[in-house]
Amino acid sequence: MLHIAYNFSDTALRERALTHRSAGAGNNERLEFFGDALVNVIVAELLFEEFPKADEGELTRLRARLVSEPALAAIARDLDLGDALHLGPGELKSGGFRRDSILADAFEALVAAVHLDGGWTACREFVRALVAPRLAAAATTDDKDAKTRLQEWLQSRGEPLPAYDLIATSGADHARVFDVECRIDSRSLRAEGRGSSRRAAEQAAAATALAQLQAPGTREPKILSNP
Repeated sequence: MLHIAYNFSDTALRERALTHRSAGAGNNERLEFFGDALVNVIVAELLFEEFPKADEGELTRLRARLVSEPALAAIARDLDLGDALHLGPGELKSGGFRRDSILADAFEALVAAVHLDGGWTACREFVRALVAPRLAAAATTDDKDAKTRLQEWLQSRGEPLPAYDLIATSGADHARVFDVECRIDSRSLRAEGRGSSRRAAEQAAAATALAQLQAPGTREPKILSNP
């Protein structure tokens, strides 16, 4: 069930926002295009207000972190958006409701739907309420890539490094898509990522894995010391 702090007058708009292109016509691609722009401008405004001493470069980096695919996918997971998605059989079978790219796009589409249904003020309040609690974490995050951050996180706990397995490739030669699984055996954790190159897919999988590891309530495994 979708958990959002907004009640749609036009529920058809909400359902369109939650319909992936794999489900056929009437999907959320156009809404995702509009929502991407809305999220960027609302987050930019929020950062401009909250960090009055930050220069243009700092604000740009902060916005990039907050509107990145993993960041928006994390918001979507908090809203249980994946459970509400309408996916085609192929995406359902491959676990599309867990994929960062699909979740992030659906969140942007949902933002556009809120704007079309309730107007600018409702949309602005909707996005700001979800992004504001994440400002502090974004401001203290470094610019290391996801694989490096995941490796350092595990090493700091004395755990083995993750492994990355290519699980699928698809698309035409000029538009190849790679699906990679990140395995962390010490945690019995599996996380998938998709990208236009194997490297990009590995980064996406690492970002998903790190988000799961750092989620509130995640328990640390017991590490047994040598007698």
